[in-house]
Formats: sequence, structure tokens, C-alpha cells
Amino acid sequence: MTILTIPEITALDAHGSWVRVPPELNVPLTDRVRRLIDTEPFRRLARISQVGLVSLVYPAALHTRFEHSLGVYRLALLILKRLAHDSRFAATVSKRDAELLIVTALLHDLGHWPFCHAIEDIRLPGIPNHESEAIELLQGSEMADLLRNDWSLRPDNVVRLLNGEAEDHSIKLLSSILSGPIDIDKMDYLFRDSFHAGVPYGRNVDQGRLIGSFCVNESGDALAITEKGKTAAELMVFARYVMFSEVYWHHAVRTATSMFQRLFFDLFDRLDMTTFFRSTEAEGIEQLRRLARGTATEKLAEGLFGPRRVLYKRVAQFSIMEEPELYRLLARRPYPELCGIADRLAEQLGLPYCSLLLDAPPVEKEVEIKIDVYYAKEQRYRPLENVSPVVRVMAREQFDDYVKRVRLFAHPDIAERLKNKATLTTILREWTG
Repeated sequence: MTILTIPEITALDAHGSWVRVPPELNVPLTDRVRRLIDTEPFRRLARISQVGLVSLVYPAALHTRFEHSLGVYRLALLILKRLAHDSRFAATVSKRDAELLIVTALLHDLGHWPFCHAIEDIRLPGIPNHESEAIELLQGSEMADLLRNDWSLRPDNVVRLLNGEAEDHSIKLLSSILSGPIDIDKMDYLFRDSFHAGVPYGRNVDQGRLIGSFCVNESGDALAITEKGKTAAELMVFARYVMFSEVYWHHAVRTATSMFQRLFFDLFDRLDMTTFFRSTEAEGIEQLRRLARGTATEKLAEGLFGPRRVLYKRVAQFSIMEEPELYRLLARRPYPELCGIADRLAEQLGLPYCSLLLDAPPVEKEVEIKIDVYYAKEQRYRPLENVSPVVRVMAREQFDDYVKRVRLFAHPDIAERLKNKATLTTILREWTG
């Protein structure tokens, strides 16, 4: 039971220092946690939005990665408190391992820069991933000293868990809690994004039931759920599906995302990357707007970030059900090729540069939900997808194909002239076949 003596876990039930995050959740703060979140790299997260361009469509979705990080940290404490009573978990995970999870949960988004995922999705050369940025911040700042002095942890062990680099069972098990099929990151962002966007989908997950069902899988190196958590897990899978369909890949959100990606694509050779990746969102936006002035991409920058919102309009859409052949030809195509196709189409139609944008599902697919369900009476584990038709349908590779579309967007001044989808489809099929 030594895990239960960790100060942050005992603080869950104590009347000590708290910070409140929506909706009415108490997050315990110990002195050593407070010192971490008061550092400059962590405070920067308070000025980076969690869902970026979503707020152009869902105006209340202005929450930050700072808030989300506190939410993930809180869930880590609740899960450790629950699993401390699991004999197999307690035999595998030491008190120091548990403290490593607590710290990594708190710092897991440290390397995020403004509009991080929209940039990562286009896979441009020289663009690092946010995990590598987190590594530099952990190893080259005051945080490294705090980890050693307050937690007796080496920064490279935090990095190892953050990157999922695991050899022994304990680190693999912790990694599945932090970044697995059903993990504390997804549990928080689905709920929190749904709450702030004002939609019900992510708030229907029964977090208490799910946490209460967590156990260790048969091989002892990953999280599993008991039979009692099966319905809660299904609700989470469904929530993820609907949040992608109705929020993250809502056509207007994707319009804004496409505008941003093309803006960044055209400017990234001129950007001061080091400054951009360490900037706040407001600083990053100012750098992009400044570079775009007087260029063809100025209309993109000002439409997104200027005094008047001007989003492009959807003029064509292709899904796995409608135009499946064209969808397969364009989905997961390298981003520079999509830009080239859109530019050629604009040129052929006599339209200005950057007046057409082609949006398609990125190369990397969403994570599949692969987790085992433990049936105590039979003392047997079964894959969730084998016992749940909901998961079988929604959580495999069809997930991406059914919630993500290929879309063609046009500047609003010319959108009405391009509603002849048959013509656009014919041209695109000729060029991509």
C-alpha cells in the first residue's frame, strides 16, 4: 500500500491546497507540484489552447493545455489510488514508478506548440514532433533540477515514459495508463473538449465506472478492464467517434484547419522555427500574420486571425460511401501533393492562387482500441473487440474512413461558382487516377 502514501494521492482526501478546473473539479496541489506548474515552460501552456481552431466554430472552446494537463494529472492520481488495491499492480509498480507516472501525466503536453497537431499532420521536413520538444524542455530547464530535487527522478526517465520507450513490465504498464487504447489523456480531453464546446458527446463517458474497473492484463504489462467496465469502455469508444465526427472533423473546423495548414505550408521556410515552437499562441499568430502581409496567403491569415472571420466554403466532399474510388486516391496522400492538385485546379479554372484548398485524412490513422476485458468468474481475458460489436465496428481502421472526409474548400467570393461537383469530380479523378 506504499503508493497510497504518496503526498499527491493522500491530498485527494485531505483539506489541503486545491485548484479548481471545470466543471467543479478539485485538483490537489502539493508544494512540489506547485513548483513544477509555476515554471516558465509549464505556464506557457496556459497561453496555448487545447483545441486551437475549433473555437472558430465552437466559440466557448477556449480552454488551454494547462487546464487539460491538470485534468490528466488528477486522473493519474485517481487511477493510482484505485490500482493500489490491486495486488498484481502493487507487486509490479513501486512507489517511485507511481511518482514517475504522476509527474509525466502532469508534464505530458509540455512540448506542444501553437496548433501543434494541425502542423504535425502535414509532415513537413524539419518539423519536429512535440515529444522531442518536451524532451529539450525537460532536460534543459529548471524542471530538470526540480525533478531531481523534489521527486528524486531523472529527467530521462520521464522522457522514456513520455515516449513509450519501455522494456520492463512496470514502465509498459504505466505507459498504457498514460498513452494507451483507453488512457487518462483521452479520458480527459474527450470530456473537457465536449464540455467547453457545449456538446454532450464526450460527457457521456462514465469515468468513475471506468476507473473502478481498471485492472492489469494477463501478461502484466498493460491496463485491462473488468467485465463491469465494458459498457463504460464502449461509451468512451462511441464518444471518441462522435467527437471526431461532430467536432474535430466538423466541416467548418476542417475549413479553418485547411486554411491554417496552407498558410503554414507556404510560410514555414521563412519562419523562425525555434521561436515559433517555444512561443505562446498569440506570439505564433503574430509571427504568421506578419510574414503573410503582402503575400497571396494574407487572405488566409486574416480570415483566421484578423478582425473579421472569413472562412472558406465547402464546394465538394468525398467519403468512403460517396465516390469511394476518389476518396481512396486522395486520403492519406502527402500534403504537398494535395496543395499541388488544388493549385492546378485553381489555375485551370482561372482562379487566384490559394483560392482552393484540398483537405484529406492525414497519413497517420487514429489509434485502434485494443484492450482486454477480464471475466473474474471464468478467470479469463478476452479482447474488447471480440465481446463488443460497438468496438468492433467503430474502433478499427474504419474509424478514420467513416468520420473523416476529403473536402474541397473555396474562398467565399468564388464558392458559388464552383458548386458543379460533377465537373470538379471529373477533373480530380483525371489528375489522381
